Amino acid sequence: MKKQKRNIMPFIYIAAAILIIIALQRHFSVKNFHVIEPDILYTSGQPRGMDYTRLLYKYHIGTFINLRSEDEHRDHNWHNEEIIWMRSNGANYIKLPVEKYEQDKGFPNEETQKKFLEIMADNSNLPVLIHDSSGKERAPRLAAIWMMKTGKYSLEDTLKKVEKIKQKPLTGKEIEYLRTCK
Repeated sequence: MKKQKRNIMPFIYIAAAILIIIALQRHFSVKNFHVIEPDILYTSGQPRGMDYTRLLYKYHIGTFINLRSEDEHRDHNWHNEEIIWMRSNGANYIKLPVEKYEQDKGFPNEETQKKFLEIMADNSNLPVLIHDSSGKERAPRLAAIWMMKTGKYSLEDTLKKVEKIKQKPLTGKEIEYLRTCK
């Protein structure tokens, strides 16, 4: 019996080490964080806790853009935490809601696109982080608008970047939407 226990113990140690590594990785990383262009544009899911501080000091984020609508943060503490942190740390905070539940689910309308491009054109706002709840739908679509409108990225490069962020193939509707953004 003792010999069998000795054979199992290394596996228990390895499993515990893996769990600790996973927990530390989750603790020290921002949900679905992606670099669109260094020192200019980043996307992520909803930051939480120390994420704001990490983003400010590691990436020097000057402006945080929240794409979530009022309906999405009613009764949730993250919204209050976000606003208090922004005020305390002198970061710009902009609400630019892209409705998640409308017929064109998560596609920024022309007015939102225009406002976002104005924000990006003002160098005092840079670098910018745009976030939604998961960082996989609305944030990469809005980033793609900037990628296409600046002319720095081809349609193919933009589609690849958005697909990588989404972690799944783009739908026909998404591809068509991005094609019209040139």
